[in-house]
Amino acid sequence: MQHKTQLALSFLLSQVLLLACADLECVPGFQQKAFYIEEPFQFTEDQPVLKLKFDDCKGNNKLTFEVSNPDFKVEHNGTLVALKHISEAGRTLFVHAQSEHAEDLAEILIIDKKEKHGALKEILKTENNLGFLRQKRAILSSPVLVPENQRGPFPKYIGKVVSRSVGEGVRFRLSGKGADEDPKGIFKINEITGDISVTQVLDREAAASYELEVEITDVNGKIIDGPVRLEVLVIDQNDNKPLFKDGPYVGHVMEGSPTGTTVMRITAVDGDDANTDNALIRYDILKQTPDKPSPNMFFIDPEKGDIVTVVSSALLDRETMETPQYELVIEAKDLGGHDVGLSGTATATIVIDDKNDHAPEFTKKEFLATVKEGITGVIVNLTIRDQDDPATGAWRAVYTIINGNAGQSFEIHTNPQNNEGMLSVVKPLDYEISAFHRLMIKVENEDPLVPDIVYGPSSTATVQITVEDVNEGPIFHPNPMRVTKLENIPIGSKVLTVNATDPDTLQHQTIRYSIYKDPAGWLEISPTNGTIITTAPLDRESVHVQNDTYTALFLAIDNGHPPATGTGTLYITLGDVNDNVPSLYPTLAKVCDDGKDLRIVVLGATDKDLPPNTDPFTFELSKQTGPEKMWRLATLNDTHAQIILLQNLQKANYNIPISVTDSGNPPLTNNTELKLQVCACRKSKMDCSATDALHISMTLIFLSLFSLLCKSFSVL
Repeated sequence: MQHKTQLALSFLLSQVLLLACADLECVPGFQQKAFYIEEPFQFTEDQPVLKLKFDDCKGNNKLTFEVSNPDFKVEHNGTLVALKHISEAGRTLFVHAQSEHAEDLAEILIIDKKEKHGALKEILKTENNLGFLRQKRAILSSPVLVPENQRGPFPKYIGKVVSRSVGEGVRFRLSGKGADEDPKGIFKINEITGDISVTQVLDREAAASYELEVEITDVNGKIIDGPVRLEVLVIDQNDNKPLFKDGPYVGHVMEGSPTGTTVMRITAVDGDDANTDNALIRYDILKQTPDKPSPNMFFIDPEKGDIVTVVSSALLDRETMETPQYELVIEAKDLGGHDVGLSGTATATIVIDDKNDHAPEFTKKEFLATVKEGITGVIVNLTIRDQDDPATGAWRAVYTIINGNAGQSFEIHTNPQNNEGMLSVVKPLDYEISAFHRLMIKVENEDPLVPDIVYGPSSTATVQITVEDVNEGPIFHPNPMRVTKLENIPIGSKVLTVNATDPDTLQHQTIRYSIYKDPAGWLEISPTNGTIITTAPLDRESVHVQNDTYTALFLAIDNGHPPATGTGTLYITLGDVNDNVPSLYPTLAKVCDDGKDLRIVVLGATDKDLPPNTDPFTFELSKQTGPEKMWRLATLNDTHAQIILLQNLQKANYNIPISVTDSGNPPLTNNTELKLQVCACRKSKMDCSATDALHISMTLIFLSLFSLLCKSFSVL
């Protein structure tokens, strides 16, 4: 009852307002352009909502009405009625009226109770809302409605602007985007009559409206009136089908999920006006592949696009399905799913995910393996069955040795290709210790089992391993072997007696020894008892000795079939004895015949032995012949001395006898000669050609002196 009272009040108010304007000059169009009604609980079918008054001032010939919401219509007398029971009509309705001589647009605002208080004040406003109560202007314009996608020919008449400023030289001018601004030329106005035309097809999705302005000018372009706002509204047509833009669409649902489980949401978009049914989308499943175990495994919410399961959890069993993947062809149709609506389709893929509801089981209770002693590597592959998805942790196996591996000689790993357990020997087995091994293996999955599933007896198995005896090579004890001997011990001296044993204790084999590698040929070994003696002097300074150590290899060979060989290494650390005389350098020197700064020769000594059989060295001059001494020798440090010329010598070659003695016990002396060339020197250039002797550069002398000085400083 309250709803009918509100509608009647609106109806009476509109009539009062119309009567108030009856004495005004007739203006073509709706006599009231804006209406406010309170939003009812429901619009009732065929019940009047309000009455509109349209007058083209020429008899309303061929008058038609069009409502923006297809659930309403305007009868010929101007009464707006609902075509069916409607609970939601939106916030605004537009009514477009057109006759032979005029057209206009009325706006009906649907307000809720909170907005009711200020509604009458809004209706009676003198600006913006009610054109018929405005202050009179020379230009009268109303919104122009133009359907998109109209067919030609163009230009096409779409409306008219009326002016009271009628006279010679009065001109209409249209401006704004779509007229004289980009995109230019879409709308034009007849400057004499005010007729407005469109020059091309409009696309509401590109531009839903255009805001233009109309002015009146004189013949000189001076503005007489305006500008007045002119709005062009593009009426939507259903010219865009729904599109799925977010593909591919893939959803997952766990097997055994209860009925009504949401899998995924799939939505489409429509480029048409969102406030109309042109963009009202409804969803449907057109096809399901495969169609087993039920042709209707899933349901899609027609409004939201949510896909849910509709079968029982028992039917959603991945292991019994033809395939764990379903393809759904989804249709989105506009106009609320009406038969004449436009539609688009997409494919949604739904994957039934596996859960660990099957425990792995060995294919046999017992596996057999044979391995030779001393060998490592994989010896047997354990096979299992598991019905779960091979791509998941519910299928991947984890093996564990739970008994029989006390010595940690075995390991087991999963083959990622076939899920088999690869049992390996990682520590060589010894037949003489144990010829048989028995392991117990269990298998589990990477993922835990679901609560109602447990690992049973088939998830464990035994492995019987037989170790085969092989002829193993003798083993030296210890290996490597180490001894220390002085170099130059007498030939035939005993170095060591080696010891090798045969691990094949049950075969009672004999062992013979031989030399495998003796780089210097200094040693000999007894084939029967393994005693090693010298066959030549041991020389610590030999090229075969590295870091005072000589290395030799020996073989121990049993008499098995075939014979087996073991290798032993002997390191002999050689102690040094004083068996090398010192060496003098340089053995040739050059000096100038009158150059005081080049009359000194620096000598050095080296020894291949080790301290204390090396420096300090003792340098001495042998007896000089002749009446006068020509040179003398002075010690500089433990390793160097110098020869000083005591007088000018003629250009010639001289041999100076020198002895060098080391500090060994007993000491060793090297008696040698220094060849000295006396050369002509002019302007720091040395000419030794007259001496007919070997040439040595002055640089060597300077280097010897520099080495001497460096060593002297280091001693200090």
